[in-house]
Amino acid sequence: MTERGATLVIHPGALGDVLQTVPALRALRVVGSITFAGQPRLGALLHGLGLVDAAVPFDGLGLSALFTSESLPVGLMERLASFERVVSWFGGRDATYRKRLGRAARHVVIAAPVPSETSPVPVWRHLVDTLVDMLEATSAPATAPVPVPAPWRLEAIRALDRLGLRLEERLLVVHPGAGAAWKCWPVDDLADTIARVRREESVRLVIHQGPADGDAVARLLRELAEPAVLLIEPELTVLSAILSGAAAYLGSDSGVSHLAAAVGAPAIIRFPAATRDRWMPWSSTASPLAGSAAER
Repeated sequence: MTERGATLVIHPGALGDVLQTVPALRALRVVGSITFAGQPRLGALLHGLGLVDAAVPFDGLGLSALFTSESLPVGLMERLASFERVVSWFGGRDATYRKRLGRAARHVVIAAPVPSETSPVPVWRHLVDTLVDMLEATSAPATAPVPVPAPWRLEAIRALDRLGLRLEERLLVVHPGAGAAWKCWPVDDLADTIARVRREESVRLVIHQGPADGDAVARLLRELAEPAVLLIEPELTVLSAILSGAAAYLGSDSGVSHLAAAVGAPAIIRFPAATRDRWMPWSSTASPLAGSAAER
């Protein structure tokens, strides 16, 4: 049975890619409930932030059957048909997938998760634009920061207490890592920027280290004149709350930087010059900087 107004959104991308969907998700929420299919921890993040009504693992949907010519599993067809709308920011280049998914629900949008290389439109705006035929209104997309739930703030208070910090302190949170080395803020320039901020503002320096950021953090620590508090691999709930209460944030083009922008941190994010306009955050609290034009 089709649930009136229900939308299934399919997006298996990483943290930064998924956070670019927030204005589009907000627009979809106006016309009905949303079930998000993607990475489980990111589905849980969106659900906890109140951006979607439910989350299911992308790998559990069985969408691989849509790329073949074999008979589709009855369970898959029934599940897809239970939604009035399906939005797939996945699989757009495969004609078989497009054809078979297109028959599964009353209204289907299948689009690339990013605009074409020649498009001047940023990723977040492209995602909103893909929904134009589904939305009932054409008002400007909502780009206010996403409020963080109170229980997450309590988790953050406990995590900061273990580090000798308080959530109400003026924290300068820095994330030196990125998904690729060429995206990283050059460590000497980042260290100089941190020093300049600390000369002008009374802040406690907190350096966030994710699972793949050990080398980037070590390089930054060697450049800094003073020690810093390390926040190592916190849960996304804790990180979201800490970022939302930060006095300022500095980082490269990374999922963490997009999270900082999404929850309202006053964020300065350095992008390679060639990608800034494409990947800039949607939140007005973020200031995207362009690196050297010589960068990749």
